Amino acid sequence: MEDVLLSLQEICKAFGETEALAGVSLDVREGEFLTLLGPSGCGKTTTLRIIAGLESPDSGRVLLRGEDMTGWEPNRRPVNTVFQSYALFPHMNVAKNIGYGLRLKKTPKEEIRRRVDEMLGLVQLPGFGGRMPNQLSGGQRQRVAIARAIVNDPAVLLLDEPLGALDLQLRRQMQTELKSLQKDLGITFIYITHDQEEALNMSDRIGIMNEGRILQLGKPDEIYERPQTRFAAEFIGQSNIFTAEVAGREPDGTLTLLYAGGVVKACGEGTPGERVTLSVRTERIRFGEECRYGFALTGIVRAHSYTGGMLRTTLGLSDGQELIVSGMGGGGDRAEVGETVHIYWKPACAAIVERGDQHEARA
Repeated sequence: MEDVLLSLQEICKAFGETEALAGVSLDVREGEFLTLLGPSGCGKTTTLRIIAGLESPDSGRVLLRGEDMTGWEPNRRPVNTVFQSYALFPHMNVAKNIGYGLRLKKTPKEEIRRRVDEMLGLVQLPGFGGRMPNQLSGGQRQRVAIARAIVNDPAVLLLDEPLGALDLQLRRQMQTELKSLQKDLGITFIYITHDQEEALNMSDRIGIMNEGRILQLGKPDEIYERPQTRFAAEFIGQSNIFTAEVAGREPDGTLTLLYAGGVVKACGEGTPGERVTLSVRTERIRFGEECRYGFALTGIVRAHSYTGGMLRTTLGLSDGQELIVSGMGGGGDRAEVGETVHIYWKPACAAIVERGDQHEARA
């Protein structure tokens, strides 16, 4: 798992005046499910197309098992792509669609038949070989597209938002199937999406992309719990983002900070007097009749609202700022609207996403 299969080294790409990729470097491990996550225009599709050979980088290299394949034609690369649009041949039945690549390689007919049947079983479509694409549902077409992509045993399978055209329930079902299929096959998957739920549910690692750069790369829980930038904190999940002043550091390394007329705690880097931006997930905040962890922060319960079975509580602070709390039972002891409560969170649940010099750069 730790062996590097694919390596992107300082990839740059511009389209006219638009910089699509600004020095992207990335090592993809053998057999992992890696997702590039970001908004439209962040560079994730361009990255995928460069790996596939459908675009050429302006500079940088693409290495596969240490061999430079930057200048290789797409048909020479042991890479296949699954698109959101399925891209099935409408005049071919399912079996011929799946076996198309094998026929191009002049594979014997019996071997093609065996491999196609094997693929139909893998994607849970046994007996569908004689059907035409227009006789299939969206989910079934996507399964056929995946089978066609993996029948040639590619070293890397690229998936370009393949579930984007499916309804929510089917997308969630396909997420589970894709992850299971990837583990069974042992093929390296590079998946791109703007859907954070897909990324968190399926990936071994996630790369957060924005403006042609990878801002953070890590396991799903690391990306979610310890975002390294404000963008990552705001793009994934729901966070409270606020600025506090570092008052000091405790012997165990915990920072004491001044915020909204009170005292809060966080783990991370900061020097006394420095202003830092914190991200605290809405479900990590607690409130009740007394503070914990050395906090001294109070607020007034402004509102409760239910959102999809979760209770969302708005807490108003003394300086007019607000914190949002979500969770079963309001994230802590229930309190009535208008009641004053003590607010706290575990210091490790607060991520520092900007420091003083970064504030100046944004100004």
